[in-house]
Amino acid sequence: MIGDTRVLPRSTDLAMPHVWDMFARLAEPVTSAPTAQALWLVVLLAALTTLGIAAAGWLVGVVVGIGLALVMQRWRIAEWGLLPWIVLSQTVPLIAFAPVVKSWGSRVEIGSFEWQDWMSVALIASYLAFFPIAVGALKGLQSPDRIHTELMQTYAAGYWQTLAKLRFPAAVPYLLPALRLGAANAVIGAVVAEVSTGLQGGIGRILIQFAGQASGDPAKAWGPIFGAIVLGLVAAGSVALLGVILKNYRRTEESA
Repeated sequence: MIGDTRVLPRSTDLAMPHVWDMFARLAEPVTSAPTAQALWLVVLLAALTTLGIAAAGWLVGVVVGIGLALVMQRWRIAEWGLLPWIVLSQTVPLIAFAPVVKSWGSRVEIGSFEWQDWMSVALIASYLAFFPIAVGALKGLQSPDRIHTELMQTYAAGYWQTLAKLRFPAAVPYLLPALRLGAANAVIGAVVAEVSTGLQGGIGRILIQFAGQASGDPAKAWGPIFGAIVLGLVAAGSVALLGVILKNYRRTEESA
């Protein structure tokens, strides 16, 4: 209140429970059934399911992103033709795109292979993950100074030798932030795709399920929200292990 004017809407414990109530609810059973698991365990199992799907999508995004970066770095005309479309691809509404991917995937049958629903979610996760990786890798591959590339030419180094000895090491400071952003994007894509495609078992579905029960148990709805936050931090933090492996090339990290 400022004077007699209300600045913020009035809230109640039902609309916004206290933080300590949210954390206390994590230790309680998810339902009143005698065999019900604790809320934190349900959230953990769902988060691990989503993490596995997001990891698969991130790996696909890494392969596609770095592959596109290599093509665009090698041929300037490919950069002119592909980069605008790569940027434009991220304007497609994900929540509308996900059911289309699931519908297409359900028609894929190659011999005994059948497309699974989780593959559609992983594909959507890779769709968000590949963009920052492609842009960051391209910027990194193009980062060596001309004097360094000319030095490689004086050594009679070919394209692949220059790529391995010069361009990839120079790209590490650009690529690591891009990989972290791609990992976080893969988690977001997986969670949204689980909601849109109706995939069971992931944290996206229990987010919707528990949100529908928020009127009677508001603290419960915050359990999967906390799980999604931790999931994103774990996914992005896992990429830091690559930084330890590549510490000799990690002089400074550039923004992707």
